[in-house]
Amino acid sequence: MTDEYICGHLGEDQANYYGAVVPPIFQNSLHVFPTIEEMQAFDGKQEGKYMYGRHLNPTVDIVQKKLAALERADKAALFGSGMAAITAAILSCVKTGDHVVGLHHMYGPAHRFLGEYLARFGVEASFVSGASLEELEQALRPNTRLIYLESPTTFYFALQDLAAVATLAKARGILTVIDNTWCTPLYQKPLELGIDLVVHSVTKYLAGHSDVISGVVAGREELIERLNRNERDLLGGIPGPFDAWLILRGMRTLPVRMRQHQENALVVAKFLEGHPRVSGVNWPGLASHPQYELGRRQMKGYSGLLSFELDCGERERNQFFNALKLFRLGVSWGGFESLVVKGPNNLVRLAVGLERAEDLLADLETAFKSC
Repeated sequence: MTDEYICGHLGEDQANYYGAVVPPIFQNSLHVFPTIEEMQAFDGKQEGKYMYGRHLNPTVDIVQKKLAALERADKAALFGSGMAAITAAILSCVKTGDHVVGLHHMYGPAHRFLGEYLARFGVEASFVSGASLEELEQALRPNTRLIYLESPTTFYFALQDLAAVATLAKARGILTVIDNTWCTPLYQKPLELGIDLVVHSVTKYLAGHSDVISGVVAGREELIERLNRNERDLLGGIPGPFDAWLILRGMRTLPVRMRQHQENALVVAKFLEGHPRVSGVNWPGLASHPQYELGRRQMKGYSGLLSFELDCGERERNQFFNALKLFRLGVSWGGFESLVVKGPNNLVRLAVGLERAEDLLADLETAFKSC
């Protein structure tokens, strides 16, 4: 079963929808039963049977099946935001007295959740660069129960050796979770490399149209069942049916969109790499990236998110941002549109969209000339 088939057809049995080419939105909060016997026999595991929207909905069900299949997971759990998925995945793995290892340059709110919020409940966290297995191993403690990964990392786009980390963790009985949003399941399948749970901000490439907020956790059946029974069911961070339908719509074009994001990003990255005002480009698809060979081993492709070091002062950097027209100032990414945001130090992050590559280069060149 190909990823293209999964995105476009898996779970969309037209016989159930009166021949409709697009599955309908089941915009209801509950499902009723014809008899008390059938209601009492319901345990939430029967295929095509539903009771209450906080647990499952037919439209949500289709999306979960697609996402699980794309990640080569047993099951997936859809959430109302990427952070809801991240926090649920982490909480499902730890308890009071445990220790977690994360990354210095991971997604900011996730870093804050590990380093600050969990301390309220007696869970400690340490942070490493993730550049070497030795560094990560030295950070482990007897009570380490989770290693939280993000490959590539936020703003800096550094990689971790996922297979090596998974082997190390399994030998010590430690669970591993990775944020795989950057690559999407098309270009990196961490579960096949030994990682236990994968999370995504579905808001980004998976939905792909900047019109929905959602997240997902995928992994082995026992881990997802435990998460569904506790964190998803009790904390209630679920998506609505209409959001799920928007994700379903976006996933139909995911393979085509990701190919174009990758193609445009390569053009932009090479342009930036050769520009005199740029002192460095962070994108794993460049042969000059220090972990290029690692990326080729564990990734099948590259997305449109990258950063570069703009060699100028603060005032000139602001002039650069304000001169851009196609690259609009915005903090998210993954939709059609190209975006730009200021990163730490002198980093500029670009979300390269689906516009004509030549137009994007012209926009960047105009901005460079303004500063």
